[in-house]
Parts: sequence; C-alpha cells; structure tokens
Amino acid sequence: MQDRIDMPEIDPEKRKKNFKEVNKGLTKELAIREAERCLHCKNPQCEKGCPVNVPIKDFIFLIKQEKFQEAIENIKQKNFLPGICGRVCPQEQQCEKFCILGIKQEPIAIGHLERFAADNEKKREASELKDKNKKVAVVGSGPAGLTCAAELAKKGYVVVVYEALHKAGGVLSYGIPEFRLPKNIVEKEVDYIKSLGVKFRYNSLIGNLFSLEELRDEFDAVFIGTGAGVPRFLDIPGEDLIGVYSANEFLTRVNLMKAYLFPKYETPVRKGKKVVVIGGGNVAMDAARSALRLGGDVTIMYRRTKKELPARIEEVKHAKEEGINFKFLASPVEIIGDKKVEKIKYIRMRLGEQDESGRRRPVKIKDSEATMDCDEVIVAIGQIPNPVLERKTEELDFGRWGQIIVDENNQTNIPGVFAGGDIISGSATVIKAMGDAKVAAEAIDQYLKR
Repeated sequence: MQDRIDMPEIDPEKRKKNFKEVNKGLTKELAIREAERCLHCKNPQCEKGCPVNVPIKDFIFLIKQEKFQEAIENIKQKNFLPGICGRVCPQEQQCEKFCILGIKQEPIAIGHLERFAADNEKKREASELKDKNKKVAVVGSGPAGLTCAAELAKKGYVVVVYEALHKAGGVLSYGIPEFRLPKNIVEKEVDYIKSLGVKFRYNSLIGNLFSLEELRDEFDAVFIGTGAGVPRFLDIPGEDLIGVYSANEFLTRVNLMKAYLFPKYETPVRKGKKVVVIGGGNVAMDAARSALRLGGDVTIMYRRTKKELPARIEEVKHAKEEGINFKFLASPVEIIGDKKVEKIKYIRMRLGEQDESGRRRPVKIKDSEATMDCDEVIVAIGQIPNPVLERKTEELDFGRWGQIIVDENNQTNIPGVFAGGDIISGSATVIKAMGDAKVAAEAIDQYLKR
C-alpha cells in the first residue's frame, strides 16, 4: 500500500509574506493515487464520523474512476459547501478518525479529496424546483444558515436569508483568513445556493432593524443561525489600552474589510511589531498567522501544553513552519502600558487534574510572574452569541451563556421557530453547524407539512 499523498503547499518563507492560499490542492494524478488507497469498505466507518452524512466511500470511488463531475454531484446530495468543508473541517477528528485504513497506516485524505472534487466542478445551474408556496426566513448566512436555506430550497420552499453584514458567509467570510479559505470559494458556494432560488437580504440585523415577531408574521417558519460572534475577554487590567484587539475584530478587519491592503481599502489595522496572541484554538492560529503576514514577530501564549492545543494539527504545523513562537503553560494577568500596549505580564502554569473537558486543568504557580515586551495583544479565547436578539425577544428561551435552547429537532420553545449552529452550541465547527442545520431543515419540512 502506497503512502498517503501530502497536499502540495507554498513554501513557508514565501507564503508568510502574503495572504495567498497555503494549500495548493491535489492535481488530477495525485487525487487518483490517493483515491486508489481507499479500501472501499462494505461498512464504511468514515461516514459515521461525518456530521452531514456525506457518502464518502462512493465519491472517492468515483474519483478513482476519473468521474470527477459525478463525484461532486454525489457529495452535494448531502453537503452544499464542499469547497469550504474540504479546506476547514477538522477531518482528523471526524471522518478520517474512523477510517479503517488509519488503524495500521495513515487514513485516506478525505478532506483533500472533497476539496479536489469541489474545485474541479463544472459549472451547472440547479434544476428548476417545484414551489410549495410556503415561505421560510433564515437569519444568518454562516454555514448553518446557508445549509438550512439550501436544504429547504431543494424541498421547494421559498427561502429568504437575512444577513447582518454586507456579504454572505458569516464566519466563513469575516473569521477565516484568505490564506486558509479564499473568499472566491465562499462566493462560489453561495452562488450555487442562490441558483437554487434562495434570496439574500444584506445589512439586516435581527433585533434592531426587524423583530422575530415581524418575521413570524411574514413567513411560515423561521430558522435562526446567527452564530457566536461576540468575543470573550480576559477581564484583566490593561485590556482597554491601544493595541489590544479581540480576534473577532482583528480578523474581520483583515479578512472581510481587506485592512491588510490599507490605504487601497479604507479600513485600517494596527500592524504590531511584537505581537502576543492569547489562546490555542484555530481562531488564535488564524490571528497569529495574519499578524505575521502584516510584519509582526508573533508569539502565541497558551495556558496548557502543546498536547492540549485545541487547534487543528495542520494549523499548528503551518504556524510553526512560518515562524510563529509558542509560549506554553503561561497565562496573562495584566497588559501594561501608558495608553498603548508596552508589555504583557503573565504567570507560569502547571497541569493539575483533569477537568470536565478531559484535559488537565492549568494551575497557577505561585510567585512565578514575568513580563514580555509587546506592542499588540490579540485575545482569542472564545466567543458567545450576540445578546441583541435575547434583549429584544422576550418570548424566546435562552440559556446561561446566551445560547438559544432547542429540542432534539432544533425547534425552540416557539412553534415554527428553529435554530442551529453556534447560536445553540456556543462555539463549534463549520461542519457541526451544518449538521444542526440539516436536522432543523428536516424538522421544518415536517412542521410545514402538517
């Protein structure tokens, strides 16, 4: 059995100076070779690890046969965002984790093959769909909203998506850097969903410009997929200094508003010379690698060890290759400066007993404080749902952290109102949000058939 095919990449010394996509994609020859490694199991375990139930075995077999268009059509039976998922899904924790071949060798590169199929799709318009004369409002155009809209459009419903920003995609557009997920890929997949008949209304913030009650009056059902876009902060002295960003603001400025091309684009961003990023997830990696490309000497500060990093293995690998520094077992206690950031004070940590996440809990080491020079701090320690909807919607049930409470069908306490994605989970993955949306879309269909 041949070894797993590695994805070709741009050389680290070249890529860290620009925002071009790092992974170059598989060629036709490489994709076929990787597909030939698949065992085509009678009972494919990999499919059990996919939140949207992509027929993995079947599409890989079609690639092996060089039936590339049939492969992408096969994927789109279950996944309307394959070009996105092939790039950003944590396959090593999902489908590839259960690959039978992976027991003794490296698992099949399922994500790379999904991306190959999506990138080699021949443009085709969606077939005309029968209209059921019932209307559904989808609030939010992130992965959950886009998936729910597409599923319902395929079933024949009139679907209108309301997006708070000026562009569709949600976190796909504002949160993930160009070097990991090019915006033209997001636009391509949004265009496909538009071809299904889905309409988009931009600059439309629920809770401010219109209420949930108004949507319920106009539509037969409502799906809420507004995500978790409000950043958490450290709650330490100095967070109000100039040069402190939340990762959300920093990445939005750089990604969606093209601040890295200032003054060609009018949105500025502070280009730190010595940058500290707090956190260890994918958002922290994205912020650190973006700051590096803006000319910064970047250090990621994380309170546990490398073993506990929640970020994808590939993202950590790319960050290290590009020269990002890591400071493990360290937690910030103060940001120091006179109006502007000058230093960060941190305390050293050790790992104690396991917590509810299964990881060893970080414990402060007494009298171990130290400082580190920096002129920019980016906080990437998680997000919570935007409280606007909760403040303006008394009848909807919310949880402790602002998440919408739903039942097993992702229906809220209000009949005909459903929700999915980060707005119900707090913060998860793109593919998990899509899985939630598929459950909700099926439930909406059943609700409207009554």
